[in-house]
Amino acid sequence: MLRCLFALLLVQVALGSVPRKYLRDDDDLSGVDPDILDGLDDYDEEAERVKQELIDQYARGIGDTIKSTGYPFEAYAVETEDGYILGVHRIPYSPVNGPASNKPVVFLQHGLLCSSNDWIIPGPGKGLAYLLADLGYDVWMGNARGNSFSKNHKKLSPKKKDFWDFSWHQIGYYDLPAMIDYILGATGQSSLNYVGHSQGTTSFFIMTSLRPEYNSKIRAMHALAPVAFMSNMANPFFQVIAPLLSKVSVLNKLLGTFEFLPSSKLLSLVGSALCKDESHFQAICSNFLFLLAGFDDENLNATMIPDIVKVTPAGASVNQILHYAQGCKSGHFRQYDYGSVKNLIKYKSLSPPDYPLTKVTAPIHLYYANNDWMAAVKDVQILASKLPNLVYNKMVPHKKFNHLDFLWAINVYDLLYADLIENIQKYT
Repeated sequence: MLRCLFALLLVQVALGSVPRKYLRDDDDLSGVDPDILDGLDDYDEEAERVKQELIDQYARGIGDTIKSTGYPFEAYAVETEDGYILGVHRIPYSPVNGPASNKPVVFLQHGLLCSSNDWIIPGPGKGLAYLLADLGYDVWMGNARGNSFSKNHKKLSPKKKDFWDFSWHQIGYYDLPAMIDYILGATGQSSLNYVGHSQGTTSFFIMTSLRPEYNSKIRAMHALAPVAFMSNMANPFFQVIAPLLSKVSVLNKLLGTFEFLPSSKLLSLVGSALCKDESHFQAICSNFLFLLAGFDDENLNATMIPDIVKVTPAGASVNQILHYAQGCKSGHFRQYDYGSVKNLIKYKSLSPPDYPLTKVTAPIHLYYANNDWMAAVKDVQILASKLPNLVYNKMVPHKKFNHLDFLWAINVYDLLYADLIENIQKYT
């Protein structure tokens, strides 16, 4: 519970919304590790944004990457009800089977700080998007607002705070419906199989609980590392940050403000705490995605690391981090907490409302792991107990399997994808 409180306060400080009773004198830096303070004033948020733009630029080469393997690639721009313009990607067929009409559709939705690149990094014969295309599926890959492919809006600029005024609530309420409607319209299909990882599962449960008419558009949901309830989450990242919670000036220079732009100092700080100098995986010890989600040197293919770190983190709002932290503290899967006063105005209650999971009627398949820093087994089982149409509930049979292994583990096909594909085929 203390870790959850730390997580909540951490991101609230970044947003400048922490109650004053939790703060000490901002100028009092006694007790802070001198190594952290050394060079901290050099933090330049615009420079960090430039670094993120370089990641975005490389990530946007996904089309060339896919076509270089002999697979076709198509890109679409999808506009949401609230004006965000999302990048949606498609592999309509495979060199193995060629083009055909009326192919069944599978939609893949990425997790926090990620993008459609997740599904193709391992390459043909290994990446889930390629595997499904080889089996005759029309594969579509979504990108949530704020990531490398979805930093556009009808009116707002991603360099301004207003653009980033969202959490994964809006991703579930606006982004997923817009992408699904577009895909079904383009293909002439009435429903599709949905595969989500991490935040891609969170946003799905928002969509189907608050906009239940979308349940009928889902043949089946396949949730990899499902994240909804989080009170049992164990994550050493917050243990490293916890001593800095009262230091507003320090945290702002580590995290960025409205756009999540972690500083090099933060990456160095957490990386040195979690990684040994002699580690063969030192390259990922400075990548925030791995520091947040963890990694397993037994299952992670080292040859993929250069490709992974070039396209991640793919971008997010600080509010997305905060919303997860709120769930960690409250033990609820519920809407964004704006504080008592604003909650009364927006929700007509002191606390935000829970997402009504009883309205999620699409067939749900849950896949989870014992060593997942973001989706604890106990939390997944709480979720399972609240879903009215749970048809599959499986822990991956590997003790060290973790949050990112669902995408990139060496043995992911034998441990997970074989079952996943079989279940997709049942609903095709």
